[in-house]
Amino acid sequence: MALAVTSSSSVSISGRTFTPSSEPKAPQLGCIRVFDRSYGQIQSNAVTFSQRRSSVKPVNAQPKRSESIVPSAATVFAPEVVEKVEVEDYAQLAKELENASPLEIMDKALEKFGNDIAIAFSGAEDVALIEYAHLTGRPYRVFSLDTGRLNPETYQFFDTVEKHYGIRIEYMFPDAVEVQALVRTKGLFSFYEDGHQECCRVRKVRPLRRALKGLRAWITGQRKDQSPGTRSEIPVVQVDPVFEGLDGGAGSLVKWNPVANVEGHDIWNFLHAMNVPVNSLHSKGYISIGCEPCTRSVLPGQHEREGRWWWEDAKAKECGLHKGNIKQEGGGENGKAAQSNGAATETDIFTSQNLVTLSRTGIENLAKLEDRKEPWIVVLYAPWCQFCQAMEASYVELADKLAGSGVKVGKFRADGEQKEFAQKELQLGSFPTILFFPKHSSQPIKYPTEKRDVNSLLAFVNALR
Repeated sequence: MALAVTSSSSVSISGRTFTPSSEPKAPQLGCIRVFDRSYGQIQSNAVTFSQRRSSVKPVNAQPKRSESIVPSAATVFAPEVVEKVEVEDYAQLAKELENASPLEIMDKALEKFGNDIAIAFSGAEDVALIEYAHLTGRPYRVFSLDTGRLNPETYQFFDTVEKHYGIRIEYMFPDAVEVQALVRTKGLFSFYEDGHQECCRVRKVRPLRRALKGLRAWITGQRKDQSPGTRSEIPVVQVDPVFEGLDGGAGSLVKWNPVANVEGHDIWNFLHAMNVPVNSLHSKGYISIGCEPCTRSVLPGQHEREGRWWWEDAKAKECGLHKGNIKQEGGGENGKAAQSNGAATETDIFTSQNLVTLSRTGIENLAKLEDRKEPWIVVLYAPWCQFCQAMEASYVELADKLAGSGVKVGKFRADGEQKEFAQKELQLGSFPTILFFPKHSSQPIKYPTEKRDVNSLLAFVNALR
């Protein structure tokens, strides 16, 4: 089969190009022809290039790759045509949409991203997002995180919403091995003793990361009036500061918050006016709804987030899904967010039995070795760093994949007192910095890209091991 790209007035005949002119002209350049070897002749077909994919793919879908490879000897190479893609200024767009209605913002989001965007639905009053999407008349997708510990009423509500709108919610589940390890090690209710962060990371944050890796944008029900200290400054649209999208790397995911400027009572007026189905827990005093052990009803006059993780400080009430919106008190790189039981602490990241935690002495010895018995890949990180948090799931998965392969996977906390040392001796520029220590070389090799998905990291390791 032959693909021919010519000007609109030219005609391709037997491999030569003629134009309707009185004077003969030289054959045109830049014509692409692929020979169908099975028939031994050239066939001509019109080719239409489309920028947007029309097929519906599930959340966390991986891009398809062509399995057919044409040998280079039978290929005519032509210069690659790269389409110029303009970078959107989402800070400016947020200002333009600051006074827009939720319906306008929803319509703009669905128009821009089509099948590459999905609504995050928790089973609470953010059902308003689905109603707004329905009112636009555009196709839309909905996904939800099933933590395994939701209220029975929430599961019933999911079913009601699917039937009401004629949709299928795309559910994401936590990794069974991680949940099993957490429960067997610390019990079913460890969050009452040491804070909800670890449980939420296993049951919610990591499944969300997997979901968002199949998207270029997502839509949330965040509102400025929802949580004191954490959501007061959220814009209606932003480049996601924590999570990565389909293309990988910082800035690869856009986050839409259509109801950011809407107050809670206005959301409820809208739901009642449109006769939208709601979770039956709302009639029992529940406003903000999460997992059953961590959610309770609130009294009249109490803030809605008082019913979530009630044993913790009010300024710590984020599960990690919207941690990028927390405004750190004290600022700077070393600012610490209040967490379990009101204490200012930092939960460590990159926790896995297949990951080695390196001390200052340990990484110094590793760097000095000139004849290592096995290669190492090490991340220099800070647990408060949003980009380190964003790559946690992929790096832990990398450690699991490399277990028993002869490649050691490690981590070194390089902030605070260790930062100056890491900058001088370990090539630390920004967090995270990833280094590969080859088997028979003293010089570590720095990972050069911001694409930190597990496949990219694995390709880096395999290329150097």
